[in-house]
Amino acid sequence: MVDRLMGLIERAKCVPGAEFDVELAIREAMGNAVVHGNQENPDKKVHIRCRCESGNQVSIVVTDEGKGFDFLQILGNGLTSDTADVHGHGIQLMRAYMDAVRFERGGSEVHMRKRLRAVSSS
Repeated sequence: MVDRLMGLIERAKCVPGAEFDVELAIREAMGNAVVHGNQENPDKKVHIRCRCESGNQVSIVVTDEGKGFDFLQILGNGLTSDTADVHGHGIQLMRAYMDAVRFERGGSEVHMRKRLRAVSSS
């Protein structure tokens, strides 16, 4: 699914040069939705919506059928020093590679945006 979506994003030239960032964030969001949100239940679905403004920005929404999570607690703590605690690393990666990341529907929906920055001519 991610490969197909990235093909569309690349062909539409939504954010030329920033495709790696977008792909990494999508893979993290989808992985979180399947593993943590839907608890790897094959009967539950993950929905993804993508909106592209060619040469400017891309917006992605990933929604799972899970009960959500306390995203404020994870976001508030940042990365922990405990290497055994892997919760929250995907969220930190999404935040590092995208310009905006927010959670809705109790944490079962993540909204991400990547915008190209205008290059000033000096």
